[in-house]
Formats: sequence, C-alpha cells, structure tokens
Amino acid sequence: MGDSISSQRFTRQDRARFREQVQRGLEALEHMLGDGWFEEASQPQLGLEIELNLVDGERNPAMTNEQVLDAIANPAFQTELGRFNVEINVAPRPLGGDSLTELEKVLGSAFAAADERAHSAGSDLAMIGMLPTLDETHFTERWLSREPRYKMLGQQILAARGEDIELRLDGVPLTDDADPEDLDIICDTIVPEAACTSMQLHLQVKPEEFAAHWNAAQAIAGVQVALAANSPFFAGRALWHETRIPMFEQATDTRSQELKNQGVRPRVWFGERWITSIFDLFEENSRYFPALLPESSDQDPLETLRSGTAPDLSELRMHNGTVYRWNRPIYDTQDGGCHLRLENRVLPASPSMADALADTAFYYGLLHSLAHSERPLWSQMTFDAARENLHSAARQGIESQLYWPELGWVGPRELVLRRLLPLAAEGLDAYGVSAETRDRYLGIIEQRCVTGRNGATWQRANVAASEAAGASRPDALRGMLDDYLERMHSGEPVHSWTA
Repeated sequence: MGDSISSQRFTRQDRARFREQVQRGLEALEHMLGDGWFEEASQPQLGLEIELNLVDGERNPAMTNEQVLDAIANPAFQTELGRFNVEINVAPRPLGGDSLTELEKVLGSAFAAADERAHSAGSDLAMIGMLPTLDETHFTERWLSREPRYKMLGQQILAARGEDIELRLDGVPLTDDADPEDLDIICDTIVPEAACTSMQLHLQVKPEEFAAHWNAAQAIAGVQVALAANSPFFAGRALWHETRIPMFEQATDTRSQELKNQGVRPRVWFGERWITSIFDLFEENSRYFPALLPESSDQDPLETLRSGTAPDLSELRMHNGTVYRWNRPIYDTQDGGCHLRLENRVLPASPSMADALADTAFYYGLLHSLAHSERPLWSQMTFDAARENLHSAARQGIESQLYWPELGWVGPRELVLRRLLPLAAEGLDAYGVSAETRDRYLGIIEQRCVTGRNGATWQRANVAASEAAGASRPDALRGMLDDYLERMHSGEPVHSWTA
C-alpha cells in the first residue's frame, strides 16, 4: 500500500506545504528527465508482488495477519490493508534464461513454507482474486491492519466523499437459467478494498521508452483480465468474472454523486489519453487529484538536485501512491541513483504459481513486442476502446467481446490464439527467455484459451454444481474454496482442474 506515515491528522498548512512540495518535485523530475539522470538496467528485470488472503479452518476470513507474519518471519512477506491480508514481494531479478521457471520454484517453496507456519496462527494462505467467504459482517474498521497509514487513508477517503461508500453492481447470471444477482450495500470503511487481492508486475523502463510501454500496457489490459479473471464472487453474490475491478474502483472512490455528475475523475483511474512521456502521468496526478495523505519531508527536491544528488521526491511518490492507476508510473531511488518503473496492476492473484508465472510471461512478452512495433497499436485504436475492453473483460471474462484493430469485435480466446501468442513469444525471445521456459508458460495461456477455463469459470462452475446438488450459497462457497485450495497447492494450472 505504500510508505508509512507518522501523522494522525493533517492541517490546512500541511496541505498547502504538501502541494508546494509536489510541484517542486514535478519541476525536479522534469529537469531529471531532460538531463539524463535515470539509470538503465544492465539487463531486463522483473519485479513481482502477490497479495494473499488468510482463512481459518471453516474457510472464513482469518483476521490474523500480525500473528501470521510473526510466525513466517520472512521479510519478503509484509502486511496489507486488511487483517486478513498479507503480501509476498519478489526482489527484482533478471527476466531472461530460465529465470521464470526458477522463480516459480522459489515462490512455490516460499509459499508452502509460509503456509505451514501460518498454521500455528490457525490460518491458511489463499491465493485468489477475491475471498468468496468475505461478507458485509467483515466490513468494519476494526478489520483494517494496525499500520496507521491504513486507518488514516480510510478516514481521508470518507472525509473527501462526505458520505458512506456505496457498492453497487449488476451480476452475470451464474447459469443459463439463473437470474442475475446484484450488489447494493453501503459501508463506512474501505475494508472492501482489502477484498481485492492482486498480482502486480514491475518493469524498469528507460525514460524515452516509458510512454510506448505504458500505452501498450493500457491497450492489452482488457486481454490480461479476460484471460486471468479469478474474482467472480463478492459478499455472497455471483457478480462479474473479475469483480475486483469495479469493486476496487468503488471502494476507493472519493467522489460524492454530485462530483460524479460533474465528471470529476475517479481515484482508481484508467486514464483518458495515450501519453508521450512519463511526465504526463505525474503531472495529471498532481493537477487533478487533491492529496489524501499530505505528509511532507524536510528535503527540498530542487536544492537536492542542484547538489548533484537524486532527490527522494517523497511527496510526489506519496501522492502518486494514492492515485490508483491500473498501470502506474513509479519513481524510485536506490544506492544514490534513481530509476523509473512501470507497475501493472490489473491482474488478480492467480489460482496457482504456474498460472501466475504464465500471466507474467504473457504480459512481459506481449508488452515488449507491442512497445517496439513499427506501427504502434495505440495509433490504431482509440483510448476509449482500450478502457471499454477492460470493463467488458472484467464483466464477461474469457467469453467477453473485445475490440481489436483489423479484427473488430473478437473474443479474447480467438484473439490470443490467432494474434497475441506469437507476439508474446517474439517478445520473450527478445528478452532472452529460454525456449523451454517460453513454451511452458505460453502453453498454459494457450490451453486456457482452448479449454475456456480460468479461475473465474472454474469457481462459477464449482458453485453452480454444488447448488444444483442442494447446497446453500454459503456452504457452496466454503466448499468451493476448500476445493480451490487443494488444487492451488497441487501447483497444476487452472485449465487442468476438474470442477
């Protein structure tokens, strides 16, 4: 969720100083982009974060992240927004060779060891887009993690709204003869945001290449979500295939209805245009969004820059961390230098480590090919089409219809098999990924398309079968989650799971 804060309240003076510091940070960033300050990675590297849920023996949420983290005692595992969340972070590592295959083994071993230690706190780790047994009874502030940032963030979001948070969504019927289910609840906390557990992918990018990579990532966001959807249930309802997308948008919305009517931009934002520079994104963030956590440092970024040192830009980074773009620009410092990263945030936590690495390989490979294509994809489609693709994919998943240049409206299965898998393979080759690793993970994506089975379709089919056999919805969800965890631990990709 970002950097810690020390303040428990903010004054008008705090906000004025923070705004000034953000503007000075923007000015410093502009100079740095023009003067070649940014480091280039010696070889392409990937970074990865996976948010996890904690469940008890009855497969209900376990509010035990402090005890679990104490038991795991591994700095790679950290706290997250809800007390039923933890996160695993992977330090940057080379992308080429067999690194992805090795990472799957490392992550699988670390996950298994952490899960074993979590048992001492009466908990199990669940890697899933949204925890299906979470419901309205858990949406209270006491289930936020104790880190002060989370409580303050929730207070600031609700203060900005001036009213409680509305969560409303019309679902996709669970079966052909079922009625659609709907969500319409009001809560006074941002805990529903913690239900949205994701996988985040990082790539260090040269400043001059950032715009092409960000535009490409935006263009393929809908495809990513369609293939990887894994969040079909929320608060006991069967909703969208990737319900995490609209729920995250609503749970962090700082706008009242009147501000929505005026067209004020949402805090969870796809954006509104293709960009020409990373500076466009930071500048838009500062122009359109008021600060949520206006805590300032003593460092003057321009003075620091004039002294020959890369500034922290702590205010700019803090503000950037509270504007939830689905593809986010990252400025970071390390060992006296600085670099830029693209953070991809559209993917849910996966059904298995194999699926997670398949989604990772597909993203990096396809992104490379599109970012370096002679005729950019974003010159052939409107930005609105890319945004509509994301929400179509979130609603209907792998059976959605997406717009694609030269093809018009096409299903993601056909699109990936006909067009995108070869491009992803070319991109992985360009990164130096071994043929064996490339074929393993793109083969998983291929079989997902052939079978039409991803996490969302498997979950929906399992629950529908249980209910057809007479189970209640709560029992069907608990039973499904129990089956899901068993298969998750097997390590087999979801396309091979039986209902």
